[in-house]
Amino acid sequence: MKLWDILGISANGVKERKFRFALNLIGILIGCAAVTGLVSMTQGMSNTITDQLGSLGASTITVVPGSFTAGRGFTGGGSFVTRTLGWMDLNTIKKIPDVEFAVPIESGGSGAYVVRGKTYARALTGVTEQYFAINKALEIAEGRVLLRSDLAVAVIGYDVFQPPSEDEPILKLGDRLKVTARVNGVDKELTLRIVGVLKKTGGSFGSSDSVVLIPLKTYEQFFETGGAYNSIQVTATSTDKVEEIAQAIKAKVDQVTVVTAASAQSMVNTILGTIQAVLGGIAAISLVVAGVGIINTMTISVLERTREIGTLKALGAKSRDVLFMFLSEAVLTGVVGGLIGAFGGFGLSVAVGNYVGLAPDLSVSLGALVVGFAVVTCVLSGLYPAWHASRMNPVEALRYE
Repeated sequence: MKLWDILGISANGVKERKFRFALNLIGILIGCAAVTGLVSMTQGMSNTITDQLGSLGASTITVVPGSFTAGRGFTGGGSFVTRTLGWMDLNTIKKIPDVEFAVPIESGGSGAYVVRGKTYARALTGVTEQYFAINKALEIAEGRVLLRSDLAVAVIGYDVFQPPSEDEPILKLGDRLKVTARVNGVDKELTLRIVGVLKKTGGSFGSSDSVVLIPLKTYEQFFETGGAYNSIQVTATSTDKVEEIAQAIKAKVDQVTVVTAASAQSMVNTILGTIQAVLGGIAAISLVVAGVGIINTMTISVLERTREIGTLKALGAKSRDVLFMFLSEAVLTGVVGGLIGAFGGFGLSVAVGNYVGLAPDLSVSLGALVVGFAVVTCVLSGLYPAWHASRMNPVEALRYE
């Protein structure tokens, strides 16, 4: 038999059994949509985090207090040793060769303020003027950055300037914010003058849109932190010196965790890779279930078409022709189901991404891989029924009732 004849018979078989074909199709496309949607979302998450890490620069190092100490003995676990960073640690880091900037950061404090009768709560972060030299991705939309001589001033994120729920800005340069907070059991008030507004960055990871940056000295006095830093950001004179500086910090400053752009990216890739594998595996289970359904329906189809198979063989069709005829139905199911599922998964990921503010990675290679996986699943599932049909004896098949 010619190839077009085999494909034509397969197409007619699908048309005659539309409902059964649709059931197989639904099982395949659900699995493909799940795989495509979940993988594209996790890949988009990875891209977003990578962009945020890249905005810090390859020469940036972050030092945070605390270190993981492994336990001793076979059954010993581990413990996270905590401490605080202070000006002595800052001076030690500054003296390390090839360190360009070492900037302390204090965070964790928050306050509330009232604008136009509405109360807003925001986290406050204490930084120095060099903070903007390190975080070059922070661009000023209006006004200026912090200066060394500043005291009770603030540089605010765009969502503070104009909250997403508002149609127009609620603040402007020169406005004064009366921030109230409870510090050590006492209600305190701090008046801040807005000197700068940051450009909108968007995204969900590391976004600066909701920050309120104030001078470090002001933060320490208001929240009574006693000069305890949450982290210290360090920049190297060149990217070649990053690892050398990181090792020097670990050697000279006890019980701290040193994070470079490379190590952070490695950790993110490991975590997201695991998440992607787990989610992809869960979604692939639905393809396996769909494969079992295909085996069932194709086996029934072979039994229903036994006399047809016998007639074809009596007219000269070879075993391989019958095998290809049934396998082509499985391939058709895989191609159609995979394509619909891939497009559906991309559409679902875009809808979810718009809702949570995350851009999925709509990769053509991912779509092609999912379609290929669907075809392979369908072919493997239909292999036994097709082989069984091809091995039928034409005389016995014609006698089948």
